[in-house]
Amino acid sequence: MNTPITHARFLDIHILQTLPYSNVNRDDLGSPKTVTFGGTTRTRVSSQAWKRPTRKAVEESIGEKALRTRRLPLQVSTLLAEERNWPADLAQFAGTQVVISTDSKLALDKERDKADQATASLLFLPMDAVGRLAGIAEQHRTALEKALGTKAANKPVLPKDEVHEVLRSRNGSIALFGRMLAEIPGAGVDGAVQVAHAFTTHSTSVQGDFFTAVDDVDQWAQDAGSAHMNTAEFSSGVFYRYATIDLRDLASSVADPATARELATAFVSSFISSVPSAKKTSTAPHTIPDLVHVSVRADRPVSYAAAFEKPVSPGAGGWAGPSRTALSTYAQKVCVLLGTDALMHRAYAGIDSGALDGLGVRTESFPELVADAVDAAMKTEAATA
Repeated sequence: MNTPITHARFLDIHILQTLPYSNVNRDDLGSPKTVTFGGTTRTRVSSQAWKRPTRKAVEESIGEKALRTRRLPLQVSTLLAEERNWPADLAQFAGTQVVISTDSKLALDKERDKADQATASLLFLPMDAVGRLAGIAEQHRTALEKALGTKAANKPVLPKDEVHEVLRSRNGSIALFGRMLAEIPGAGVDGAVQVAHAFTTHSTSVQGDFFTAVDDVDQWAQDAGSAHMNTAEFSSGVFYRYATIDLRDLASSVADPATARELATAFVSSFISSVPSAKKTSTAPHTIPDLVHVSVRADRPVSYAAAFEKPVSPGAGGWAGPSRTALSTYAQKVCVLLGTDALMHRAYAGIDSGALDGLGVRTESFPELVADAVDAAMKTEAATA
């Protein structure tokens, strides 16, 4: 006899979004990023490019910001010098000691100028970490003053355990997106969120835009030409976007169920509404998703990227309608293949008023869709008994 599944494990988010003429994620030559999938070229937006605006929106929503930087020593020394009136040389030394006092493989970037204090590794910390480290330096100012300019300057002066405690600290943003910091024991965080590269459901090609700029100061009548000429590259299309939240990983980082619920809600809402900002001043590609489908599963995450391995052909109304149909059809086939015992919730909301039976129950709005999905994801065995 099968035991009823009462614990959700993954919350999957599937999005179809039409972006107009734009270039929200460029390669090293300034062209839209691409991927070859199903034998054809598609426009691609990297997961990194979509995660950053999502993370910023999450932090705005929950009121907890995080700092991703290599300039932590500089941040500490600047705070001490400008806000606490420390002498510049002592403040700079304190910033350096934040790294040296970890007594670990975390190192300063030796290729940078001493005034531009930076670590060799990129750090991801709660925003208050800078103030806390400055506070530790303040408490041990006398020791820092004694060590400044002596042989002891290259040895740890600040208490290692206190510095480690700050570098191991986390907030909601870090719990969601994770942190790699192997140099400090216990500082690594397995992110609860996994985000896929977005790609167009159909074949695309890069389109060039020749443009000119006129000099507003017309000093010579004979100077009738443009002051600048160049060509930029753009593309457009319907993108399939996918992300999932590992609810077990989220619970391991966030003990309070109410906080976990807040983080899950903030992420799903932010992932739906965010758009990368590249070239926004010249393209303003601020569309909303055509379709959002959510599912809560107890077994494993399931991406529907394979629904578009065969590129969608444009219908009379473009690619958006056929893309929605292809997603619904593929999702229904997945349900048949895997069964529905582990599928605890599925629903969708979107532009099209027609039924998409493979995506579950139709919901009128994105906020309602998110609330219902999070409710289903956060149910416990006790709540469902």
